[in-house]
Amino acid sequence: MGAMSFWHWALVILVVVLLFGRGKISDLMGDVAKGIKSFKKGMADDDSAAATTEPKPIEQQPAVKAEAEKAKS
Repeated sequence: MGAMSFWHWALVILVVVLLFGRGKISDLMGDVAKGIKSFKKGMADDDSAAATTEPKPIEQQPAVKAEAEKAKS
């Protein structure tokens, strides 16, 4: 079939506008833009919070000592 023609896209756009109306589509796009902005702001806040906290050291025990503690339990 190949690429869709101009008339196909015009018909699809017409059906979408008839179903949802111009007002609903513009409101929906505004809500999507607000969501993207808030997501980006949240990601920036997470990056700055992660950069300010110091990583916690992981305590490791030798395998022999860990096995001995398991045997005691």
